Formats: sequence, C-alpha cells, structure tokens
Amino acid sequence: MLDKKNKIFKNLYGQHGFGLNVAQKLGDWKNPKKIIKNGKEWIIDEVKKSGLRGRGGAGFPTGLKWSFMPPKSTFKPNYFIVNADESEPGTCKDREIIRNEPFKLLEGILYASVAMEVNTAYIYIRGEFYNEYLTLQKAIDECYKNNLLGKNILNLNYNLDVFIHRGAGAYICGEESALIESLEGKKGQPRLKPPFPANVGLYGCPTTVSNVETVAVVPAILNRGSDWFSGLGKENNTGTKLFCISGHVNSPCTVEEEMGINLKDLIEKHCGGVIGGWNNLKAVVPGGSSTPLVPASMCDNLSLDFDALKEVKSGLGTAAVIVMNKSTDIIEAITRFSRFYNHESCGQCTPCREGTGWILKIMRKLCKGEAKYEDIDKLEDICSQVENHTICALGDAAAWPVQALIRHYRKELESKVINNKILKSAE
Repeated sequence: MLDKKNKIFKNLYGQHGFGLNVAQKLGDWKNPKKIIKNGKEWIIDEVKKSGLRGRGGAGFPTGLKWSFMPPKSTFKPNYFIVNADESEPGTCKDREIIRNEPFKLLEGILYASVAMEVNTAYIYIRGEFYNEYLTLQKAIDECYKNNLLGKNILNLNYNLDVFIHRGAGAYICGEESALIESLEGKKGQPRLKPPFPANVGLYGCPTTVSNVETVAVVPAILNRGSDWFSGLGKENNTGTKLFCISGHVNSPCTVEEEMGINLKDLIEKHCGGVIGGWNNLKAVVPGGSSTPLVPASMCDNLSLDFDALKEVKSGLGTAAVIVMNKSTDIIEAITRFSRFYNHESCGQCTPCREGTGWILKIMRKLCKGEAKYEDIDKLEDICSQVENHTICALGDAAAWPVQALIRHYRKELESKVINNKILKSAE
C-alpha cells in the first residue's frame, strides 16, 4: 500500500482549493529555476533512471521517448503535445488531474519542453471536458501572470507558450498521429509509421506526444529524485499510478497507489469491496474497455502492472478497473464494447471498418440467442483478421475483449445457442 508521504497527487479530489498558491503550498513549482538550469540532458537522464513508463496505455519508457527528439534546428521548431483526449471507456484519471491539479501538469510541460528544446506546446483536450478546459485555461493564465510560462521564464532566457486545443469527441484522436492530424485541422485519422512523430510530426516538424498523467508526475521525479520513484512499485513497473475503479463496487473512485498493487487489496481498501462480496466477482477489465477481461478465478493474487497482466493475456492500459459481479450478462457487456469500437472506427483501414461491424452483428446475435455454434468460431476468425491488421491499435481494441470472452466464457456463449435451440424445438 502507498505510504502517504510518497503520494504525488495531494489534491486529487480538490479538498484543498484551487490556485497557484495552493499548489505551491502542496509542493508544486518547488524549485523550477534550479531544474531548468540543470538542463535537458539532466532532465532526460533523471526520467530515464526513474523507470517511468507512459501512463496513457502503451507503457513505453518516457525518458527514452523524449530522447528521440532531435535538437531544435533553425528551420523547424520542435513541438510538444499533451494528450488529454481521455476517451477510453472506464477511464477518468486525466480529467481529475486537469480539474484539481492542473499546475502539476503545467510544471511537467515546462520541464519536458526544456528537455526537448520546445518553445510551443499544445494540450489536446477532449471536447466534452468543457469545465476542465476552463479550469486549465485559468491555470495557464495564472502561470503566465507569474512568469512561469511565456517570455523569458524566471529570467532564464527561455520562452514557452502553451495552448489548449479542444477536440470534437473522436475516440480515434487519442492515437497520437490522429491527434496530430486533428490539431492540423484535418480529419482525425492515424498516419502510417514511419516516419514517426519525433521526425515528422505536427506541421512536418519534430513532435513528441505524452499523456497527462505521465507529464504530471515528472516534477515529483525531478524534485525528489529518480531513486525515490524507482524505489516504488516493482522492477520495470516503477512509481505510483492512478487507478480508476468503477462497476460493481460499493464506492467507485480514482485513487493513487503503487504500481503492482494486488487487485483484491485495491478493491477492498479503496472501494469497499465488490457488491455482494469478493466471492460474487465474475470478471474484471483491468485497464479500460480495450483490455481483455480477466475472470474471477485468476483475480485472487493479481498484480496490477504491465508485466503481470501481460502474463494473464491482458494489459494495464490506462488502469481503468471495471469490476463485474455475477449479476452481469457478460455477453451483453462485451457487446456494448463492440458497439463502441464499431462506432468510433475512423474507417481508414478495411479490416477495422468492416470487421468491427461484423463483430458487432455476431455479438448482437449471441445476445438475442439467435446465433449458431459456427458463429462463435466465425467471430473468433473475424477477430484474428482485425487484430494486427490495422494502422493503429483500434482494431486490436475491438478484437481483444471479444477474444477474451471466447477464451474464458465459451460455455456461456454455447449455452445461449443451446437455450435458443430448446426454445425453438418447444415452439
């Protein structure tokens, strides 16, 4: 369990109020002058040594990602983009940071920009987060007023402008290259890679895109030291993490805990347990709707980190834990996921554009009890043709929950077919 002294987000629920003064009292903007003077190599090296992995879902090492940015040239500026397009069903951590701890994010943007020689940064925020957008803009204005952003920051001859760009509600724009396309005013569709954004990104210039939570924890790492951060969690899964727990729990919440915390401990300690008790648990989706579900039989000693969840053929994703108890119609639940991915497919790749539609059709047939045995195998085959056959990971996200359903709950799927046959013969 995370010790109180190691918490990074001390105002996650907004109990301490809002404003730069409140943030500074809680430890934000502790020594920005010293950190900026330490320079880009020191910042990147500290982030690398901390073992920080991206908190947006992929879990790529942050320091390594930032090191890919080339030095700023006289012909092309470098850009930094914060991905605040939080649209993964079940996920609400970035929203809480923007709402209650925006100054952590802005401080992280400053240090990341110094590390990558950036003078212009963008925050691409989900369009539906209107109140959060206003809060964030207010925080940016306050930082400009106090010379923490803008021209000649803290008299260090360094300039940084931060702009907010509001999205239009497209889930696909959470993918970094689709986000860049949208930011340029084009249709939000993923780009083929290579070239990667670090070489050809926004307006054809070197660009790095990082998640809100990833950027917001960087100031704590630079102030308290990489050894402190790497000492939390587990090897290769260091530090703390914001977990969003929803579904069939007594007290849904977003909470900060150590990486690798036991799933049962997380639910019992912070959520008042599963509705109906732990023995009433049916399945857990550990990282948002795109991650494969894990059945109750595998949940007793399950660590919530990238590697442990990979071993059970799932993933940490955004750490949005969706809890389902035995009252859940698991087939109906996964059908809802399928409907979401079918609706949000940008249509660029044929396997995703066509495959998500077919997945949804068969899932709906199974829900209604109109499917045949062969439809289950057909569904599995379609998923295999969508997975790993698209430009971005949306195709994978559509296939994985259904594949996990077939893997763990095939008997329930077959019982739908059997019950349908019995009903028809009775007629």
